[in-house]
Amino acid sequence: MSQPVNLNKFRKTKARADNSTRAEANTVKFGRNKAEKQAQESQVKAEAHRLDQHKQNP
Repeated sequence: MSQPVNLNKFRKTKARADNSTRAEANTVKFGRNKAEKQAQESQVKAEAHRLDQHKQNP
């Protein structure tokens, strides 16, 4: 006879695999890490600051 299979382990292993594939899909979909977000935010602030410096008051 074959070895008995622990269905809880099988279910949990399958759930982990599903979660990891969903995580990979979300990474592709939303895909920026914290450093990239901060770099873009600092670039936007620098551009806004540069524009404010060039404003002329009438």
